[in-house]
Amino acid sequence: MKRVVGIGFILFILLSGIFVYQYSRFGDSKLHVVICDVGQGDAIFLRTPGGSDIVVDGGPNDSVLSCLAGRMPFWDRDLELVILTHPHADHLDGLISVSKRYKILSFATENLKNNTVRFKALIDELKNQNIKMQYLYSGDRFVFKDGVSLDIVGPSKEFIRKTSPQGKISDRNEFANIESLIKYKDFSVLLTGDSQAGQLNDAILSGRVGDIDVLQVPHHGSKTGLTLKILDTLNPKLAIISVGKNKYGHPTREMLEILKLKDIKVLRTDLDGEIEIISDGSDWIAK
Repeated sequence: MKRVVGIGFILFILLSGIFVYQYSRFGDSKLHVVICDVGQGDAIFLRTPGGSDIVVDGGPNDSVLSCLAGRMPFWDRDLELVILTHPHADHLDGLISVSKRYKILSFATENLKNNTVRFKALIDELKNQNIKMQYLYSGDRFVFKDGVSLDIVGPSKEFIRKTSPQGKISDRNEFANIESLIKYKDFSVLLTGDSQAGQLNDAILSGRVGDIDVLQVPHHGSKTGLTLKILDTLNPKLAIISVGKNKYGHPTREMLEILKLKDIKVLRTDLDGEIEIISDGSDWIAK
């Protein structure tokens, strides 16, 4: 009996230690933005100062699960918000696994369809769990209890109508794509997914986005994602490229050259692995 009590006490101490460690690690009252290393694709995790968990895209495979497991307390299985920027495989496939492992409280995407098997599988999984889908357009906004805001700066309904008049997106061409501006006090990050320069310019002209701290380089560093004029307006201090081994030549020489010309620091998941930005709303670091 004493032995059982002793073992139980030791287990209690160990579990308490793990709990205290994880609480201190994940409860630092700062904003964490993690660009997961998922290969050629996008998966981004955000944890707000108040502990709200947000996922933007899920990458091409299950790699996103390791990223989330390393950034959330073991007892936390709720995702307050999941956003799919557009229904391409390298952004959506990992969300199928995420939807099976975690409880999604709110799911949002753009109002475009894809006829692929994996997109249908994701939609079926959301329906099975009675998770309602919200369609996003420029001007929509999420505000969290700790003051973090997520503003949808693109696409507009008009942009979607012009670029995808049939309401569909192929698995090879990039049209409309959700762009979101995350702000916490004086700190800002622009997430761009696979958007192109035309849509970013549309967001700038609408006045929804201007000077920022961190930029996710559009479309894995494609040459059509940015222009020097756009960079002049956004004026980011850090540019992050989510990219893996690919046959497309991402990131392109042209994109790397204009980032270098503007003297913008660049981090890449294919070279630097998982990238995390931490901010208290004033100062921020990237590691």
